[in-house]
Amino acid sequence: VWYHKPVINEELLQSLPNLKIVASAGMGIDHLDLNLLSSYGVKVSNTPFAVSTDTADFGMALMLASSRRLVEGYQMAVCPDTEYFPAGWLGAEVSGATLGIVGMGTIGYKVAQRAKAFEMKILYHNRNRRNKEEESAVGAIYCKKIDDLLQQSDFVLLSVILTPQTHKLIGKRELELMKPTATLINISRGLVVDQDALVEALRNDVIKAAALDVTYPEPLPR
Repeated sequence: VWYHKPVINEELLQSLPNLKIVASAGMGIDHLDLNLLSSYGVKVSNTPFAVSTDTADFGMALMLASSRRLVEGYQMAVCPDTEYFPAGWLGAEVSGATLGIVGMGTIGYKVAQRAKAFEMKILYHNRNRRNKEEESAVGAIYCKKIDDLLQQSDFVLLSVILTPQTHKLIGKRELELMKPTATLINISRGLVVDQDALVEALRNDVIKAAALDVTYPEPLPR
């Protein structure tokens, strides 16, 4: 399976009676009906580490682009109506800021390694706490409750797999816990965030910004 094609449904499974395995490129398997596949005795594999470094790099790129208002600056620079650049048009510092990582798996930990180089304070929330050596290596502090991380972070980065437990993990309540100066960064799956709640939060200045690698659907309706 590459880019979710072919679609693995009952019709396809019935047409392939000798099928033994569905090998899906990438980390996520939320596009596959695991119960259906299991009922046909078909196994599933994925490639969880193939793009972990690239995804961590992109998470940092989103954080830097949003903090320095790179997209807005580019639009201003190329706009034919721009006559001058406002003197007070400034971004926010990443160095020394607090980064909260939700999901400290392979990708989340690689983000932490990169954030350490920016002298960031790193908080993380995960199903399982990492060992002390791994925490010390990146200077990460464990938050047992996600609420504590949301309240303290200048940047909240989501790096979790999509499961029933993480579906709309970030909604209206969670967004209201964040600082009004905070930015939400999502490099996991679009459905991890309640997008209607996010749009409302951005319109009402509940949080400052969002930098999204993923949405639902992709692309968003215009």
